[in-house]
Amino acid sequence: MPALPDKVEIKEEGPREGFQIESADIPTSRKIELIEALAETGLKYIQIVSFVNPNRVPGMADADEVVAGFRPKNGVNYMALWLNDKGFRRAVAAGKLHLEGKLTLYASDAFLMRNQNRTQAQQIAAQPELIKLYQGHDVPVRTGFITAAFGCNFEGDVSTQKVVSLVANLRDVAADYGENLEIIGLGDTMAWANPESIKRIVGAVQDANPDIDISLHLHDTRGLGLANAFAGLQMGVRHFDAAVGGLGGCPFAKHRGAAGNIATEDFVLMCHEMGVETGIDLEKLIDCAALAEDIVGHPLPGAVKSGGSLNAMRARIHGES
Repeated sequence: MPALPDKVEIKEEGPREGFQIESADIPTSRKIELIEALAETGLKYIQIVSFVNPNRVPGMADADEVVAGFRPKNGVNYMALWLNDKGFRRAVAAGKLHLEGKLTLYASDAFLMRNQNRTQAQQIAAQPELIKLYQGHDVPVRTGFITAAFGCNFEGDVSTQKVVSLVANLRDVAADYGENLEIIGLGDTMAWANPESIKRIVGAVQDANPDIDISLHLHDTRGLGLANAFAGLQMGVRHFDAAVGGLGGCPFAKHRGAAGNIATEDFVLMCHEMGVETGIDLEKLIDCAALAEDIVGHPLPGAVKSGGSLNAMRARIHGES
């Protein structure tokens, strides 16, 4: 088992994950307020909107307005999610976003049908056209992603071999069109993973693909998000998605409530306490988590925004002694 990485890269997804599932009544200006505050924390990648059908995801009906309104900060990559070529073209037209081509397959046929109304064969067949679309806009294709890689509320457990095979499919189709995937993301979209399954599936993908990096997208519906992230760190994973305050969830996966990603500030505190660098100012991030909670108007699941950082506690103890 590799040692813990010296440094990790965190992609902040709170604005997209959170506001896509919250009420559509949140003002655009407040969404922009959070995005701009997050940009001051040291985060280098912030996913701010999804370009999707507003009838299905009302919380993203103002995606174009959000992108038009925020003030970009140098050194920060602002990103978006899209599910089809129409969404991608909206992202291109926005003119302010960092665009990366991503190929996606689903480890759950049932969830794929619910999410995109496609069969597995149709999803695989759609990837070449997606690559050509990206290439036509000079957008690099560097990431592959497996959704529901650890299990699914609608289909159940997912076999390790299926995930490994889907990764191979992604790499093969990319190679057929002259692209070399550098990162494979594994999504625990509906929180079926546990630390042992993280190690098993990540390890199997690493063994079959020793030349690529792994990223993890871990939902915390069942309270195992940070434990699963730690298991990923133990396997040498250096790329993680997270959401400030624990914002969000997937509107198409909701089943007795679908929590969002691991809370960014909780993950950052864990990393810092173990000597893993993130490049993020935790105190500023905690302020962002409190801001996010104020914007959505209800408690968020992140713990550190309430408990505070240990460095702040150490400073207080030292000042009192």
